[in-house]
Amino acid sequence: MTVGLRRILGLGFGLAVIVGSTLGIGILRAPGLVAGQISNPSTILVLWLVGGLYTLVGAICLAELGTMLPQAGGYYVYARRAFGDVVGFAVGWTDWVTYCAVLGYVSIGIGEFTAVLVPSLSPFVKVVAVAALVGLVGLQLAGIRVSSRFQEATTAIKFAAFLAVVIAALVLAPAATASASAPAPAPSLVGVVVALQAVVITYGGWQSALYFTEEDRDPDRNLPRSMIAGVASVIVVYVLVNMALLAVLPIPDFARSTLPAADAAQILMGDRGRQVITLLSLVSLPPLLNAIMMIGTRILFAMSRDGVLWRRAAEVTAGGTPMAATLTTTAVAVVLIASGTFQKLVAIASIFLVFNYSVCCLALLVLRVREPEHPRPFRAWGYPWSAVIVLAGAAAFLVAAVIGDTINAGEAAAVMAAGLLGRAIVARRRLAPAAQG
Repeated sequence: MTVGLRRILGLGFGLAVIVGSTLGIGILRAPGLVAGQISNPSTILVLWLVGGLYTLVGAICLAELGTMLPQAGGYYVYARRAFGDVVGFAVGWTDWVTYCAVLGYVSIGIGEFTAVLVPSLSPFVKVVAVAALVGLVGLQLAGIRVSSRFQEATTAIKFAAFLAVVIAALVLAPAATASASAPAPAPSLVGVVVALQAVVITYGGWQSALYFTEEDRDPDRNLPRSMIAGVASVIVVYVLVNMALLAVLPIPDFARSTLPAADAAQILMGDRGRQVITLLSLVSLPPLLNAIMMIGTRILFAMSRDGVLWRRAAEVTAGGTPMAATLTTTAVAVVLIASGTFQKLVAIASIFLVFNYSVCCLALLVLRVREPEHPRPFRAWGYPWSAVIVLAGAAAFLVAAVIGDTINAGEAAAVMAAGLLGRAIVARRRLAPAAQG
């Protein structure tokens, strides 16, 4: 075992982990929800662009924290620096639990899409899910160089596949029969807010490069570039996907669809179209699963290194893999898959994601005031207004999430409290022998 992570990653990995974590099933499903709230095609495209620009401003702001504190762990590192151990632990604990739940969710997705393509595997969805997850562990244990190249290669394939489907839809769209629709009514304020929430959630994953700055050869240069270029690339794809869907589907059909990409593909290619979208969904998952595994492992590694959790999880192999952290994260995800409890955690994960993002946006402002002389290789453009806009948006999303889903918000608070209670008990037991001595 070594005592530190290997600094071998570059710009290519940063772009791959952001695009690979963001571009996926969400953009194949969310457009129907947005169209259900907004029936004007131009407004739909504007909302996807606005949501992307908001995400881009957030990426620009947090890139400052990433270059200021280039350490593994992402949100946990910034929250702990700004607000101390308790808040840092709360953010790190909930962030790690979220990624464990998402690991279960994505693994099950691989099992379900595989079963659609190979119906004989339908009774074995969870077996396929666990097999995919365990296979990925083998990839991780091969070392950071192997897992990073896998991320880059699979993300490139996924990005090319999405572009190919979009181009095909735009080329074939004139041959599709789309009925003319009446002038669209003006959207309501509530409709715009709901639609914008769906759009911003679909951009989730943009922050992924923040967790790997300690392994980047030149985080001062590579992190801002990967954050900005990565989010910009996703914006382009998202807008193109919606343009393609609008070119194929009549607005009423678009608004009713739970999987508009599949409906559009069926119009263009018949029954084979749904198979194409299923295959595209399946192709989108391996780079997402790999990225989520690596992120969850880095959170656990960072907290363990700081003595907040089990110290052995901070041990790193010669290949640059935090082995104990990887195995622990995988074991928790497998238990969640087997028990099905990942479904409940995924339901409350959005609360954690928005809460942790809000804390880190506030941390940017706090650290600017408290540590004005600390080196900041990259400074957020348009500060303080950019940071205020991002924080206001994050706070609004958090309030909306809590009000709109009080049950899951309460359960999220319970999960956070359980972690803090466990931390307090462990800390007390560690202090007891010292006091007796």
